[in-house]
Amino acid sequence: MKKYKKEEYAAFQKKIMQRFCFNIFVSVFIVIILYLLLWKQRFGDWTVRLLEYFMKIEHEYAFYIYHNYFREYKEIFFAVAIILVFIFMLWHLFRWMTRYFKEIDQGIDALLKDETGQIYLSLEMLPFERKLNEVKQELENQKAERADAERRKDELVMYLAHDIRTPLTTVIGYLNLLEEEPDMPAAQRAKHVHITLEKANRLEEMINEFFEITRLNTGQIRISRERIDLYYMLVQLCDEISPVLNIHENRIILDMNEDLAIYADPDKMARVFANIMKNAAAYSYPKTEINISAREADTDIIISFQNKGKTIPPENLPLLFDKFYRMDSSRISDTGGTGLGLAIAKEIISLHGGEIWGVSENETVTFFVRLPLPC
Repeated sequence: MKKYKKEEYAAFQKKIMQRFCFNIFVSVFIVIILYLLLWKQRFGDWTVRLLEYFMKIEHEYAFYIYHNYFREYKEIFFAVAIILVFIFMLWHLFRWMTRYFKEIDQGIDALLKDETGQIYLSLEMLPFERKLNEVKQELENQKAERADAERRKDELVMYLAHDIRTPLTTVIGYLNLLEEEPDMPAAQRAKHVHITLEKANRLEEMINEFFEITRLNTGQIRISRERIDLYYMLVQLCDEISPVLNIHENRIILDMNEDLAIYADPDKMARVFANIMKNAAAYSYPKTEINISAREADTDIIISFQNKGKTIPPENLPLLFDKFYRMDSSRISDTGGTGLGLAIAKEIISLHGGEIWGVSENETVTFFVRLPLPC
């Protein structure tokens, strides 16, 4: 990498060195010419002639003036000439180099003014041109990301209103019905109360998810690691989500070493695995298996969750971990989810120094979770 960087700036360094050497050569050449002129007295002959012409004096008197006022102070005149030559050549060199700074300054102005199109500099300035265009591209990407974030923020408000309004409307409707019909039969009243309670619990769950993803994004959540028996945790989670599995008659198959362990926050990691398993159950074909396996890889452990379901297009896979994303663009899903499950899972896994990704092909969807092994 260092060698590549050195070669990248070689053209610019070569150009600077060539110009510098050229100026040194010209300066030395001029000084030598001046020295020879003074040393060989050719400069004296010219000076005497100039004095004769402009002062209208005799040759002897002109020579006398030259000898006493010029020849005697030859070293001083020579030193002044050398200084003046070098000052002029340095000024010329710096003036030439300033052109490069002007080009860079113009490139920075193009960045600040948000101008479209590429930034072009001199050929020898290619590495600087590349850097400026990389910065320009990065700024454009950040601008697009900010625009996308604003769009998602607007969607958040819309989705939040939609998702909360649905169970809230049901709760209000049933409560009004219970209030308006005080003599309602006990069985019917119990049924309405049960539905109201279910919707209220669902509403609370959704609000908790909104708060949790907000706290994760603002860094307000801290993790407390401890050694966790991975196999035992997954067995427990299978029992807890059995009602979700029973909806489509799915079942979970665990295929892993029972001695495997991870070093993580137990509550938060349980939330991660539960979210992934619920997602797999919600989008699996009915009466299919969800296979969970784990294997050690160097200093990490990789856990996979595989289910049979509709193939997800490759371009949509990264979006699954975005907030409020659902495969159903209309946002109407029988899962009733907020679209935050996998986003929460990703944030928690990132806090643990791991990563999560998905693969989908041939009507098979697999989510992989990589976590550091216990020290």
